[in-house]
Amino acid sequence: MDKILVTYATNSGSTSEVAKAVMEELQKSGAQVELLPVAQVSDLASYSAVVVGAPMIMGWHQAALSFLRKNKAALGKIPLAVFVTCMNLTATGETSLQGVPVSVDKNLPKPPKVANRLSFKERYSRVSNYLRPILRASARKPVSVGVFGGQLNYSRMQWWAMIFVVLILQAPAGDRRNWDAIRAWARGLPDLFNAEVARS
Repeated sequence: MDKILVTYATNSGSTSEVAKAVMEELQKSGAQVELLPVAQVSDLASYSAVVVGAPMIMGWHQAALSFLRKNKAALGKIPLAVFVTCMNLTATGETSLQGVPVSVDKNLPKPPKVANRLSFKERYSRVSNYLRPILRASARKPVSVGVFGGQLNYSRMQWWAMIFVVLILQAPAGDRRNWDAIRAWARGLPDLFNAEVARS
């Protein structure tokens, strides 16, 4: 990989810290890596691979989805990886979706309260529900999707998002980021990117 872009959208800043950790691990592979918010990315021509990350609250961050749609043509020509941060994840055992490998922080999923009868919150918080809009917006299947715990601070959220999280998702505030899981996922990306290039 010549030059990799790690780009992100964030609500309160915590996802930028995850993106920075991903960047640091990619740099250890010898790659040149640039870290930018999605709003500051104007051209993908100089990159050989892209990692896009964003939080999940009322769906994946709209700025990240818009980035995938806006850059569909360019992203169809280079390898892509995606990461999602969230506070709730229902344990369903999903390790792939539509042929895309999914890496889930083992500390994150919680089993449903009643087997085979998921509540609204549990259905909403499934890997498949989180990822389908992302895959629809992607021109090419990501080489991997990482799903990790995020950080939730009510005081830094917009009021409408806070109401949804408190009343509907009932997600507790706190920091669920597992840095070992995040860094381990990032370390595996260069090999996946190279394999994708070799297949193209």
